[in-house]
Amino acid sequence: MNTILLESVITCPSCGHKKQETMPTDYCMFFYECENCKTLLKPKPGDCCVFCSYGSVKCPPIQENKGCC
Repeated sequence: MNTILLESVITCPSCGHKKQETMPTDYCMFFYECENCKTLLKPKPGDCCVFCSYGSVKCPPIQENKGCC
């Protein structure tokens, strides 16, 4: 059984700011505001959440091969 990682570092594509966040296990995060430049991040086409698009680790459902949240 694989260990599911719940920590991911989100990198803002606008300013490069990085922040470690704990990923929720019961819902997807469709929006994330960069605390540095206030850019509102949304998933890229084909990704289910901001962690899959901008995080260092994909969201828990993707890690478990369960598909989108």
